[in-house]
Amino acid sequence: MALTDEAIHKIKEMIVSGELRPGDRLPKEADLADRLGLSRNSLREAVKALSVIRVLDVRQGDGTYVTSLDPGLLLDAMSFVVDFHRDDTVLQFLEVRRILEPAAAAMAAQRMTEEEIAKLRTLLDGLGGEPTIDALVANDLEFHRQIAAGAGNDVLCSLIDSLSGPTTRARIWRGLTQESAVARTREQHAAILDAIAARQPELARSWATVHVAGVEDWLRRAL
Repeated sequence: MALTDEAIHKIKEMIVSGELRPGDRLPKEADLADRLGLSRNSLREAVKALSVIRVLDVRQGDGTYVTSLDPGLLLDAMSFVVDFHRDDTVLQFLEVRRILEPAAAAMAAQRMTEEEIAKLRTLLDGLGGEPTIDALVANDLEFHRQIAAGAGNDVLCSLIDSLSGPTTRARIWRGLTQESAVARTREQHAAILDAIAARQPELARSWATVHVAGVEDWLRRAL
């Protein structure tokens, strides 16, 4: 593992220094191993590890390339790790959401286009008068995804998206067990949207905080 770690570190240095850029093809395995003073086996294991976290793209019969290194692509690996969460860690994910989502809502109030706001309003209006819990949760996830995208920060958007999975079950539990959950969710979504449409970032931040904190508070009492 020490030799593999060394190989990973050396390839990382080549990318960070700009010697290898996004889209570049790595030298042939034998040539790169000689150049870095590594065994071909260590290099091969390092390439496998870096391909798992989307830094490298191994194309069978073509070679190994540096990926686009886009934040969404690199943070996709985080979603894999997040999937191993336990039910007793859901509160921790909600705490992180309570930090990130209000910031995203405030940024969206400043950066979302009128077309994006109209699309967000269409999403809420399309939910219907008495939605099922599944429909409400799906709408909730898409609502927050569009706001995160509208914040105009790919890293923030990817982080929020990666946290949506573990908290989906909590949303369903709340919808099934808390009498006013559906109406409250719809009211708070509308308030967040109105604040974004009015270009009031701090009001959008406040309503997003109330919204996520409400789920968190319910879960603390339910557990």
